[in-house]
Amino acid sequence: MLRESMSHKNITVGRDKLFGILRSQHLLVQRKSKYTRTTDSKRWMRKYPNLTKGLELTRPEQLWVSDITYLQTVGGNEYLHLVTDSGSKLIMGYEVCGDMKSASTKKALEMAIGKREYKHKLIQHSDRGVQYCSYDYIRLLSKNHIKISMTENGDPYENAVAERVNGILKDEFGLDGVFQGKDQLYEQVHQAIELYNQMRLHSSINMLTPRQAHSKPKIFVKRWTKKEPSK
Repeated sequence: MLRESMSHKNITVGRDKLFGILRSQHLLVQRKSKYTRTTDSKRWMRKYPNLTKGLELTRPEQLWVSDITYLQTVGGNEYLHLVTDSGSKLIMGYEVCGDMKSASTKKALEMAIGKREYKHKLIQHSDRGVQYCSYDYIRLLSKNHIKISMTENGDPYENAVAERVNGILKDEFGLDGVFQGKDQLYEQVHQAIELYNQMRLHSSINMLTPRQAHSKPKIFVKRWTKKEPSK
């Protein structure tokens, strides 16, 4: 984003030097290590296999990933339910509210379905939380001919894109703070998602924004692999 304006002024700065400048001015994003459990897997509910293993993403709306993350207000936690297109990284649907009920998760999915732009086959992937295993949620997916995929062993890499989007919204778009009230939080969530979709560049999709990538019927998605520990 800076490259064009810098070139007009004959300024050449590589990535490492840029990060050094940002670090010296205290402008780097500081990642916070927090964890709040948002997944409750009930053994009596039906589970579905992980359909994402070996899946090559070549276009938008080939795979959606869903997750829930917590947000803080002075009055307690609120929860953000998200549906993100794994190929374009576009947030398709969301719901922010004070609960983790399946009805709230379903609202995020309904928004995503309402924004679909393509009619080819689609997989929706999530963890094994009760929200995603609920009857109403599964019925909505089936009604819209969306295949169901779930994580199998609790490894965060099985839903890495969803986890990554959660982190970006909190670390880069100001959703990691403690908000004074629900109205302030809800407004910030809406603004953060709009900015993320329209302006946030991703190296995994050739430095396009999610909105730009989603408008292309074919996209190249860089795959990140899990590092094996050195022996």
